[in-house]
Amino acid sequence: MKIIFIDTTHPKLIEDLKYEGFICDQVYDKSKSEILKIIKNYDGLVIRSRFKIDQTFINAAKNLKFIARAGSGTENIDVHYANKKNIKCFNAAEGNRQAVAEHALGMILNLLNNIRVSDQEIRTGIWNREKNRGFELSGKTIGIIGFGNTGSSFAKILENFNVKILVYDKYKKNYKFKSNLDEILEFSDIISLHIPLTEETKYFVNKSFIDKTKKPFYIINTSRGQCIETNALIKGLNDKKILGACLDVFEQEKNSFEKIGNNADLKYLIESSKTILTPHIAGWTFESNYKIAVTISKKIINLIQKS
Repeated sequence: MKIIFIDTTHPKLIEDLKYEGFICDQVYDKSKSEILKIIKNYDGLVIRSRFKIDQTFINAAKNLKFIARAGSGTENIDVHYANKKNIKCFNAAEGNRQAVAEHALGMILNLLNNIRVSDQEIRTGIWNREKNRGFELSGKTIGIIGFGNTGSSFAKILENFNVKILVYDKYKKNYKFKSNLDEILEFSDIISLHIPLTEETKYFVNKSFIDKTKKPFYIINTSRGQCIETNALIKGLNDKKILGACLDVFEQEKNSFEKIGNNADLKYLIESSKTILTPHIAGWTFESNYKIAVTISKKIINLIQKS
């Protein structure tokens, strides 16, 4: 079986697959148009986010049996169309769930305790203890939207912080901390997004969402940038409906997540003292890179053994 690697991954993945007898071709330097000409020769495809796997690409992949995303989201793959063509699609959200959960926790602790601001001040000779007096996480109500791999991992970490956890997941029936969206909007001091980017979740947090909240809150987004409407977020910050934002992802990101656009909204977020910003690295640890590779290799091997 021949597998084409469009994006780089941890060496462990290719090592494991070669050990099982797979042929692994790495085409990191080839363009999408170049890969289109040869994709018919492959049984499997491994990708991260370099470009979209659309219907045209899938139609050209006449022998493809699976598409593996070495990451969590699959929005760059037309999964529905691939399934119609009997192509199995899977990701490795299990591999980076702990990394995302720890990152979300680190961001909100940073923001609540003014760590970034006070660090910058002290480096310029400013010593201001009272201005940087922080808030404890303990005693807060945290609303988690989406209870898959990362949402459940975040909740598990939070259990030791003496917080009240409310969870809403539209597609799960029985799960821990089960609540509903209305309760999250009414009671949450902090709201954390753990949802995939779909047509349904694009701009999930918008003006209407923010207006429905009953008290000022902090927001964490380690999902996808377009799950939050940036204009609405900025208005919420200006109106003090939103007390602060922890953003690892941005509406202005390019498809590959390697670059970010630049506009007035982004400039506002960068200059605000109410934000903690990181460059899409929540799930980007050394450990998660390895765990993603192990997860994907196991799924590929299991798929082929069952077929």
